[in-house]
Amino acid sequence: MTAVTSHEQLRALLGEPAKRAAEKDRKELHQLDRDWLAAAPFCLIATAGADGSCDVSPKGDPAGFTLVLDDTTIAIPERPGNKRADGFHNIIDNPHVGLIYLIPGRTDTLRINGRATILADAPWFDELAVKGHRPQFALRVEIEQIFYHCAKAFLRSELWKPDTWQPDALPRRAVLIKEVERPADTLADLDRHYGPDYAKNLY
Repeated sequence: MTAVTSHEQLRALLGEPAKRAAEKDRKELHQLDRDWLAAAPFCLIATAGADGSCDVSPKGDPAGFTLVLDDTTIAIPERPGNKRADGFHNIIDNPHVGLIYLIPGRTDTLRINGRATILADAPWFDELAVKGHRPQFALRVEIEQIFYHCAKAFLRSELWKPDTWQPDALPRRAVLIKEVERPADTLADLDRHYGPDYAKNLY
């Protein structure tokens, strides 16, 4: 194995980015960025703790769930979950976050990097309500860098091509959980938990 341990080695492998790639990032939202956020129902939030440990957490809601506060600030609601809060603990120690916004069927993505603050309440929380439920809290992200990412990863993976999907390549959720997390639970109980009623507790 040959490890790459310097910036010079990395550049020797990759070469230099084209001028258009090196200079495409911005610090303020364009109207097209606002339109993208209004159409996006899903994003990934990457964080790192003070010790360097990392986490990536998916966030999803009806399209437009991210609230644009101004040209350099957005807000992301937090809904009920498993209460681990790995990423949020990271943010308390290290506010830097990386976001990737996806629109189903689109092979490009919108990337935002910035500094996050966890807010327990704010005057605009009512705007983040879904089905009458305000968020538990929200992330306010001050944008430091924003740009569009090319389609190559999605094209290589054929992510949005239904004929490549294999949802049955692994056992159903209840079987996975029993095997790796909760062996003492019965499969029947887990099937009930992850069954049709699971979607009733989203908010």
